[in-house]
Amino acid sequence: MPSERPSSLPIHQARQRISAGRLAPGDLLNDVVARMAQHNPSLHAYIALDPDRLRAQLESRLRQSPQGKLLGIPVTVKDNMCIVGEEVTCGSRILAGFRPPYHATVIARLIAEGAVIVPRANMDEFAFGSSTETSSAGITRNPWDLDRVPGGSSGGSACAVAADLTMGALGSDTGGSIRQPAAFCGVVGLKPTYGRVSRFGLIAFASSLDQIGPITKDVTDAALLLSVIAGHDPNDSTSAPVEVPDYVAQLSRPVKGLRIGLPTLPMVGIDPEVMKLVDEAKEVLKSLGMETVPVEIPNLRYCVATYYIVATAEASSNLARFDGVQYGYRAAPPAGRGGDLLEMYRRTRAEGFGAEAKRRIILGTYVLSHGYYDAYYLKGLKVRTLIKRDFDQAFARCDLVLTPTAPTPPFRIGEKLDNPLQMYLSDIFTISANLAGIPALSVPCGFAGKDLPIGLQLMGPAFEEGRLLQVAYAYEQATEWHRRKSPAAAA
Repeated sequence: MPSERPSSLPIHQARQRISAGRLAPGDLLNDVVARMAQHNPSLHAYIALDPDRLRAQLESRLRQSPQGKLLGIPVTVKDNMCIVGEEVTCGSRILAGFRPPYHATVIARLIAEGAVIVPRANMDEFAFGSSTETSSAGITRNPWDLDRVPGGSSGGSACAVAADLTMGALGSDTGGSIRQPAAFCGVVGLKPTYGRVSRFGLIAFASSLDQIGPITKDVTDAALLLSVIAGHDPNDSTSAPVEVPDYVAQLSRPVKGLRIGLPTLPMVGIDPEVMKLVDEAKEVLKSLGMETVPVEIPNLRYCVATYYIVATAEASSNLARFDGVQYGYRAAPPAGRGGDLLEMYRRTRAEGFGAEAKRRIILGTYVLSHGYYDAYYLKGLKVRTLIKRDFDQAFARCDLVLTPTAPTPPFRIGEKLDNPLQMYLSDIFTISANLAGIPALSVPCGFAGKDLPIGLQLMGPAFEEGRLLQVAYAYEQATEWHRRKSPAAAA
């Protein structure tokens, strides 16, 4: 791979070259656009692309944000974040044609720092999935093996980063949708603490679980992007008024003496190669002076069941607003019949939502229904509280908790699509962080089989993203996994 190809650089190196006058922002964007034209037809990382609008954006940024931290850097965003005048569909037919009149807060913050926003990374419909196979726009493929999934639901964002079709990306994470695709695509993915990053302008899946975070080529870039998008936002009532530290400056702090908690994991369905690589990563961390201690998170085994009660209930409520009345898709009335409002609702939602979206709406409506609310939803909230307590007790004994990011390497396209329970278990290790509201990060830790990426997950106490990044950076510098490029990136 030509090492000097601008799009192959991590963001922090590209910025250094731009600042030093050794790389023109226009050349960087042209290289990224050329790679999109070459590889997006086979990967389908993006739902739609408009190079002319990207170039117009760059000209505007160079005029308005000459000192920005991300001046001239293309940053991809998932198709569930609002951008003024840009169609956003959440990978669903029901939002076809919807163009928001306002920016999501994260978009405004990226623009203020000079970033070129690359919209419409493909995703599972309404973020309902772990494979990016449920999008109404079609599937996305893994840049390491085109016959395998890139993970989900932020599969388009992770694929674009791993294939050098962008410099960095934003995804959203409700139960693992940043970390799992980052692991499957061999890149870094960070889900911040709930409330660390504003959700204003993010089209909601489950409002008490959703968080926006970065997907990047290395840990330094994750720290840089998080420093831009994090911080209190009065437009989001759940946004925490907590000071944002300099994450990049914290990366090089020593890790010696930090304690890594090793929980007892549910071993059913875990690929042996995954555990082998995670065990090797533990040894690397120990060689850096870190200690490992056993911790118990007894309610971990209930995470998947709890998640699919709480998340589907919130999804059912959030998706009730999409009815074809004010925006998005509206079903045409049957031939020869007048306009019946209830019939329009029924037809619009039947035609507009895909199978997985319908499944989750039905599940959520059921657990919220009279006679089942206490038995399911209320009990799910109680177990969620116990999971949060388990983590609080674990962090009294350790600084971080370590697990695999996903139980298996990237699986083949179609392998789990008709088996929802097997698909849901793809997030068995990531869901707990969302339920507990804590930060979690996935960093590459090796390859299984024939170049199939595997991710190592680190979870920390609330608002300790700096510690996660610090340990991930130390591990990254001690290994070479992040330097390996996917076949798509090498082409």
